[in-house]
Amino acid sequence: MSQPTSHDTSFDALASVPWDGRAILLVDLDAFFASVEQLDHPAWRGKPVIVGGDPDKRGVVSTASYEARKYGVHSAMPSSTARRLCPDAVWTEGHFDRYREMSNKVMAILHDETPHVQQVSIDEAFMDVTPTGVNREHPILIARRIQERVEALGVSCSIGIGTTKAVAKLASDMDKPRGLTVVTPGSEANFMAPMPVRALSGIGASAEKKLREHGFETLGDLAATDDDEIIKLLGKTGAVMLERARGLENAPIENDDEVKSVSNETSFAHDLTERTDIEAAIATMAAKVGRRLRRKGLAGTTLALKVRYADFSVRSVQRPLPAPSDDEFLFRHMLSDMLDELWQQGMALRLVGVAVTGFDDDGHDADQLKLFDDDAGETVSKSHKDLQTATDKVKERFGEGALRYGRELRMHGTGTGSSSKNPADYK
Repeated sequence: MSQPTSHDTSFDALASVPWDGRAILLVDLDAFFASVEQLDHPAWRGKPVIVGGDPDKRGVVSTASYEARKYGVHSAMPSSTARRLCPDAVWTEGHFDRYREMSNKVMAILHDETPHVQQVSIDEAFMDVTPTGVNREHPILIARRIQERVEALGVSCSIGIGTTKAVAKLASDMDKPRGLTVVTPGSEANFMAPMPVRALSGIGASAEKKLREHGFETLGDLAATDDDEIIKLLGKTGAVMLERARGLENAPIENDDEVKSVSNETSFAHDLTERTDIEAAIATMAAKVGRRLRRKGLAGTTLALKVRYADFSVRSVQRPLPAPSDDEFLFRHMLSDMLDELWQQGMALRLVGVAVTGFDDDGHDADQLKLFDDDAGETVSKSHKDLQTATDKVKERFGEGALRYGRELRMHGTGTGSSSKNPADYK
């Protein structure tokens, strides 16, 4: 059967039939960054709005409003291209503290419905609302209520409902904005069969090329083939892709508190070639990661540094921390040594990123980390911790740019103004 969307009258009939099986929702906020900007700037409503980096500084589009999308503008497009396509658009750099604030309000709504919420980016989250013996409410009714509550905040969302995460994700993309697409239990195969293989989460450009070269054009083709053939083509991920294409995936919803990493990266308007500039950029990223770790009450055991060179190739290196830490000053000293493995004088860098992983489940005491191994260590450590706490409070209240260390000032204004949607960067 064809799947109803939010504009159909058949929802009431569907909601009257008990849901048999898992019920997974994918809630996707519509053109989120641009929608928040239009909410905060009433004069921009109904106009094409582009949130992204400077077109003259190699920026990219973070989000485009639906009015701008009519001109062919989309996320991840070079800002220079977007400007040519839509010269009359309203341009704005991202206001990420504001987006995080709105995202947190939406996520609170989702947590009101179920504890089983997995936020996958600042504007997307999976939910498990499978009916139980205690709560038999139909998933469609839950989805409609979520849409109404989100709308009351001043933004909107589209929702896909299915029996697996992959089906819910595909369904959420079917009807935007303000869409609701339901794939009832047992209809997954018919729903997915005509879709191109690239539509499936986990199949990127390389996998798509391999599949198409061997005659697999649609998810129906993929689902009907022999397991060994796909595993031979795609390796270990082939079995997972087959499960998803057949609507048999049983991947659980991982709760939001199961954080795997906290990271931050930035692209530069102009390639960096001087070590002092590169170290200043790394210090800025480390400071953001440290603050986010402290906000979450996390301490990591592994530190990673990532760089992208002028030819777009990427390398990274990681090192174990001496003890679980949220201390960007410790990170900074280690990152300087790690940079020696990735960069030599004369190399040009387009991007740097810092990440911390391997979180200590038993908590931590950052005061135990000493800056120096002399008798003054404890005093210096406490003063250092007090400085971090004061800095965090200022930035939480007045924004990321309200206070910077001297090294961070060196890099102010050198970025493209673009940003990713890593959920760890916004919670």
